[in-house]
Formats: sequence, structure tokens, C-alpha cells
Amino acid sequence: MVFLRKYLIAGLIVWVPLGATLLVIKVVVDLLDQVLLILPEHYHPDALLGFHIPGLGVLLSVAIVFTTGVVVANLFGRQLVAAWEGLMGRIPLVRTIYMSVKQLTESVFTSNGTSFRKVLLIQFPSAGMWTMAFYTGELAGEARERLSQDLISVYVPTVPVPTTGYFIMMSRADVIELDMSVDEALKMMLTLGVVIPEWKKQELTGQV
Repeated sequence: MVFLRKYLIAGLIVWVPLGATLLVIKVVVDLLDQVLLILPEHYHPDALLGFHIPGLGVLLSVAIVFTTGVVVANLFGRQLVAAWEGLMGRIPLVRTIYMSVKQLTESVFTSNGTSFRKVLLIQFPSAGMWTMAFYTGELAGEARERLSQDLISVYVPTVPVPTTGYFIMMSRADVIELDMSVDEALKMMLTLGVVIPEWKKQELTGQV
């Protein structure tokens, strides 16, 4: 039994992460393959070739995003985007969703953005219980004025699905900034603390 258990575990260590990786890739590829539906039916690669090639939707998605970037990077493209955003800004509800997602996207993907660049240690959901969170920005406006505190906004992901979580407004004094990268923090969360990033003791940075 010890002999059997040893080799079963060795096999699982190889196949479980490989299977999970392939499953995630398949879900993403299948989702992006739906982009092919924007093509007229007689232009579908499946119809032209007579068989399905997985991943063509990924290539089409990359091509669309790249071409869009080339177009909007010039003056004419920026004018088109401004006109489009002006139109979206006149539609109730759509305006709120569109502008919120746009601001989030700009903050996450632009080089000068600070959102999701810092890993924090906070007490959550109650005092004495610690978890990791991500810094999402400085908090201003009515909430900060009414509480009369130096507040920041943080995102606490749930595991094992970090795309869902909690938005929390916290006092800067109650937050500890960690040296680990966002990738290292996500790896630690997804493995439920089994994988812990290496850390060389440095002078503590304290609060954000």
C-alpha cells in the first residue's frame, strides 16, 4: 500500500496541475471562439474549411484589439472615441456602467495606474483575523469627509475565485503594505496558503 500510494501521489502531482491548466485554457479558448459569430455565416472558418480549428477566435480577438489600438492611437481615432463616449454618456444606466468599467480598465492596464499594484495585509473580517488585499486607490469625496479619516480603498478577493470579493474603505493607519508582488499574492491565495513566497527580511515599509 505504501508503494502504491507513493506512485499515485507522484502521478497526481503531475496530472492535477496540468489538467487544471488545460481546463482553464480550454474555457478561455472556447469563450473567445464565440467572437467568430460576428462573421457572416458563409465566412466562418468552419464553413470554409469543413472542420473546426480551436483557437481561431483567440487570433481574431487579438487582431481586433490590436487594430482598435492602432486606430485610436491617432488624432482621428481619439476623436471617434470622444464622440462614442459622448453618446454613451447620454444613456442612463449605460453611462454609469461604461464609465466605471472604463476608469477601472485605465487604472489597471496603464503604466501610470496604481490600482492592484500593491499587496496589503489587513484585519478582516474582524479584529485579530488577518488576510491579504489589494490597494485600489485613494479615497476622497463624501465618505472621507464625513468620517474625517485618511481612507484608502482596498479589494479583498475570495478564494479560490479571486474575481469576486469585497470592496472595503479602510483607514491608512490600519493597513500594512507587503513586499510581495501581486502574482505572488494570488499564487498564495489560490493555493490556500500552501505556496508561500520567499521573503528576505528588509526594513519594514509600514503603512501605504
